[in-house]
Amino acid sequence: MSILLLSLVVILAAIFSFRYAWWRPAVSSRVPRILMYHMIAPHRRGARFNGLRVPPAQFERQLAWLARNNWTSLTVSELLAAGDAPPQKSVVLTFDDGFADNLEHALPLLKKFNVKATLYLVVDRHERDWSTAKKAHHNSGELKNEAKLADDQVRLLLASGLVELGSHTLTHPNFLKLTEEEKLFELSESKNRLEKLFGVAVQSFAYPFGIYTPEDAKLVERCGYSSAVTTTPGLNLPGAVDRFQLKRVKISGKDNLLAFIMRMRGGRRGWKK
Repeated sequence: MSILLLSLVVILAAIFSFRYAWWRPAVSSRVPRILMYHMIAPHRRGARFNGLRVPPAQFERQLAWLARNNWTSLTVSELLAAGDAPPQKSVVLTFDDGFADNLEHALPLLKKFNVKATLYLVVDRHERDWSTAKKAHHNSGELKNEAKLADDQVRLLLASGLVELGSHTLTHPNFLKLTEEEKLFELSESKNRLEKLFGVAVQSFAYPFGIYTPEDAKLVERCGYSSAVTTTPGLNLPGAVDRFQLKRVKISGKDNLLAFIMRMRGGRRGWKK
């Protein structure tokens, strides 16, 4: 083997190791995995948020892998109700925001594999481009123009028996820009409206953008929620579980199946992500 070819092999091996961190020890399957999704939809050419779009065929491969490897799906509430003794190989699928493709593309596959999920719904989700609340230059209108679930569509998801409802605030604001009074209103009013509108208990909350402070976690509990999920990547290890700051495993629309498997193995795909 020539020095040039050997060098190329070493470089490619290093890139592969950095991207997939195959050498990192696997975390015990007794530790539940909480997965974070947004959209189940085809990528759009040149779109900024394709990382949020997991193509349906890719989602199907992920669910098939979970089924082949005997993972048990739970809702967030079921996971917390299990306390310190959840089923081995427990996995929780969560969907943030309330995009219409959750019904069109995700639900048929959830039914096919009998997989449960928790939907974190923004109450005032239509004609709203909340991405600019995090980064002002994200003003393309891409998320604003993405179809959101109508209330009747949410009811169809709930009627499936596979989906539980959680709150993702009234308007998907940036909590760092709100007063305590405004945060309390977003928390309590979204819970009240969702429960009244859909006739179900809303016990769990998802922080918009994953932006919050430890004080915000106390406000969530104060407003009557039983749990809250973050966008902090990783797994909730025994002895370090804060039910109001639950970590999740980010599932990117840019992941292949190997990346998904590595995320399931240890909470992250590679060295940093």
